[in-house]
Amino acid sequence: MLILFLLFFFVVIFIASAQQKEEEYETIDSDSCVECHEKSKHDTVIQDDLSHSIHDGFECLDCHITKGIIPHKEIPDFEVGWQGCESCHQEEGEDYEIHGRTAHAEDEEIPTCSDCHGGHEVLPSSAKLSKTNPVNLPETCGVCHTDLDLVKRHQIRTDHPLSIYESSIHGRAVKGGITAAATCNDCHSGEGTAHRIYSQGNPNSSINHFNIPDTCGKCHKEVTEDYWSGIHGQLVKRGDATSPVCTHCHGEHGIISPQDSRSPVSRARLAEATCTPCHESITLIERYGISTGRRPTFIDNYHGLKTKAGDLHVANCASCHGVHLILPSTNPESSIHPNNLRSTCGECHPGITAELAATPIHGDIEAAPENKVAEIVRIVYIIAIIVIIGLMAVYWIIDLLRQIVLVMKKPQVQRMWADELWQHTLLMVSFTVLVITGFALRYGDSWFASLLFGWDYGFTVRGIIHRVAAVVLVIATLWHVLYLFSHRGRRFLKDMIPNFSDFTQFTQRILFNLGLSKNEPRFKRFSYVEKAEYWALVWGNAMMIITGFLLWFDNFFVAILPKGFLDVALVIHFYEAILATLAILIWHLYSTVFSPHVYPMNPSWLTGKMPKDMYEHEHPDAEVEEVKK
Repeated sequence: MLILFLLFFFVVIFIASAQQKEEEYETIDSDSCVECHEKSKHDTVIQDDLSHSIHDGFECLDCHITKGIIPHKEIPDFEVGWQGCESCHQEEGEDYEIHGRTAHAEDEEIPTCSDCHGGHEVLPSSAKLSKTNPVNLPETCGVCHTDLDLVKRHQIRTDHPLSIYESSIHGRAVKGGITAAATCNDCHSGEGTAHRIYSQGNPNSSINHFNIPDTCGKCHKEVTEDYWSGIHGQLVKRGDATSPVCTHCHGEHGIISPQDSRSPVSRARLAEATCTPCHESITLIERYGISTGRRPTFIDNYHGLKTKAGDLHVANCASCHGVHLILPSTNPESSIHPNNLRSTCGECHPGITAELAATPIHGDIEAAPENKVAEIVRIVYIIAIIVIIGLMAVYWIIDLLRQIVLVMKKPQVQRMWADELWQHTLLMVSFTVLVITGFALRYGDSWFASLLFGWDYGFTVRGIIHRVAAVVLVIATLWHVLYLFSHRGRRFLKDMIPNFSDFTQFTQRILFNLGLSKNEPRFKRFSYVEKAEYWALVWGNAMMIITGFLLWFDNFFVAILPKGFLDVALVIHFYEAILATLAILIWHLYSTVFSPHVYPMNPSWLTGKMPKDMYEHEHPDAEVEEVKK
């Protein structure tokens, strides 16, 4: 009995307490809202906003359906700018399930009704000030899609879509008041409603690869019909994702007029920017068995050369193949079917004969032409080129060799001894091999890399050769270091140390070369030119050897060096190689080959000796060590 009494007592207390709490709430009507809520979050008068909106005459509680009592109860998962709208717009609420890749119930950052349509100031889309008016819609969408933090969090890859759209032909038209031009919802709205915006991976998305032609076709109906009838459209209908659609050729947000030279479908850029990426793709060529070399053979003929010269009236890809209704040449309806060629070519060349119209446009200029006279002329020219240029080359080589022999017959001065000559030879050979094999890696698609290493395992061999040459360079460097401890090496180093007279002689040489002085500088054993070369070599060798070993044994060093260290080493290795190569080509070869008083060359790199008169001209104040007659 006691237990029953206590239970009854607590039930009575609980009911009384609940009734007391209920009595603390007060029911209110919409007229009471203004006492606390006079202005909106935009600091505008709420009543004024409502009076100008499409909801003029609505009561506050029509939308704020959870605020009919005070204190207001917080209802979880209820937002007036969302569920409040759904109380009237149930169909739209059912449509709005997904925005992009995310369902609205899964992410609080998914836009609500009020984010797109506005709050108290909601206006019909036809009103110029409406947030969903075509003129204002890009800015409305841009609130989220230009928010860099939000874009990053949701991994939206499209870069600056609003600014790109505003510069497009559609964006400029909308700004100019042409509201029929495409805006965001015209392209992104799915299944006939702007409340169903899906990502491009969704089969129902209006921007899904297979739906894009129909999306564009809402405005460009005739063009789309032509496209679907063409070979590209037929492939898309079959589910081929590699076949181009509208956006592949025209672009996406930044579509500009074909008359604009920047457009990928302008006459100036069509072949290179639009057709070539697909028709020169190895993958697509192998997949569809289409002919290779379409662009090069076009560029090599009259039409291509005129296009490169800037002629905007000459025929391009679309002139012959069509714009949207593109069909293979085997199709009787194709503009390039043999029976239609005269008509197609006749658009630019009235009265053209069938024989001339059948001349291949993509013909290889190196291939034998069908005209026998032209073939004879071609052969004559090929023979003439080989014979004439070949004889020129032979003449030059004979003359050069004779000049070298005459130079070497003169009285000679011993410039380098045997070990010095070998040091120079090892350095020269290893450096040359390293330059060729190194740049072949960096510019692997270049003609010289393909010529030297474009065979099976060629680039593997390139790597081996590069490393062997690197070892030879290290050996030559170590040899030179040991040489510097010898008597002759110590003297060499002493003579190589820069001094003040080098700067004076450099100034004298500049003044003499500019015709401002009649006196040439007088050099001793080494001039400032050779000293600059030597110390640049010391620095360059050190940099290349150190960074080379870091990159060679990168797996070892990456575990012990700070992050990014190898990236710095790679940059140093590459640009130091460029610097060294250019220094040799410009500075060293001029002073040893192309300088007028040295040409055809200073032969000391071959024999260790140089002509006495050359030595006395270059080093008049130097001591002649030994003369060989």
